[in-house]
Amino acid sequence: MTIKKKHLAAGGLIVWLLIVTFFMILAGNLDLEIFFVLWLIGILIAVELIDPAFSRPSYLHYLRYAIATGVILFGAIVAHKVLEILNS
Repeated sequence: MTIKKKHLAAGGLIVWLLIVTFFMILAGNLDLEIFFVLWLIGILIAVELIDPAFSRPSYLHYLRYAIATGVILFGAIVAHKVLEILNS
């Protein structure tokens, strides 16, 4: 029985998010913005590792839309934080 790369990547991402959640609870700092940024880092690494060299499966095409949305939201978070710093 072979394990497909996409299932392995999904499992790795779930483990990554559980570790992040565990340490956030341990630190007593449940911040959705930090969680989102760490999720984005995890999904970018997973996509880079499962991306085949010569073909592009359809699930990767749709996953790139999710990544693009994540990068836009990341930009909004950064802009919000910069505005908070400038206003204080």
